[in-house]
Amino acid sequence: MTQHSLQGRTEKEILWFQRRDTLKAAAAWVAMGGFGAAAAQQRSNIVQLTGDALLNGQRLDPQQTILTGDQIQTGPGASLIFVIGNSSFQVRQNSMLTVERGSSINTVSLLRLLTGAVASVWGKGSNRTIVMPTLTAGIRGTGVYSEVFADQGGRNYFCNCYGTVDMKSGGDTTVSQAQYHQSFWADPSAARGARLSPANAINHTDEELEFLAGLIEQRTAWQIAGKKGIKDGRGYMEAPPAQQRQPETPAR
Repeated sequence: MTQHSLQGRTEKEILWFQRRDTLKAAAAWVAMGGFGAAAAQQRSNIVQLTGDALLNGQRLDPQQTILTGDQIQTGPGASLIFVIGNSSFQVRQNSMLTVERGSSINTVSLLRLLTGAVASVWGKGSNRTIVMPTLTAGIRGTGVYSEVFADQGGRNYFCNCYGTVDMKSGGDTTVSQAQYHQSFWADPSAARGARLSPANAINHTDEELEFLAGLIEQRTAWQIAGKKGIKDGRGYMEAPPAQQRQPETPAR
């Protein structure tokens, strides 16, 4: 298993993918045809719910279907895994988010994370965005991890685990292109002249992203390449000081 650093999270939260019941639920989801079959047969798109969660303010039943436009809130110790279209999500405990509709009811155009954390894998498509209190990320086909640190003044953490992401925080913008984890902090106010700054990979693992990719019949960038290499985030951290203070601006 890959090494990982924890900041405000527990081993149990991060190792959810190792649970026997979770592996069994994922195998059943894939064997039954994934999201397409679930939608056609009007079955739930929830792969697994552990603990308590609310759907639009009402207690979530594992047999319900999460639709675009819904608000989701997980309780203490909870974990929620679900799929909408070609996107898959694992919601950590004590999180609140909404999934907003794209070109169809089965397409997520925007994930709005208000509190907590979520790991997600997105198939190829256009006009998909993750909105956090201090960060907006325009995503293409990619895997990402997002977390709101309420105990740090609402500071946001975002890891582009693989793929291409257009990021904006206040007046700071950058394009992140990663094969293996490129991470950022997005601060409520400029720190050392910038809202966006490089970060280490924390609170998520390769195996989580691989698990979520498998639910939508995809593979991560490192699975396709057959190697993991050095984390892109580490290289970003080792950039010259002037470059670290001001993230690159996308070409117009």
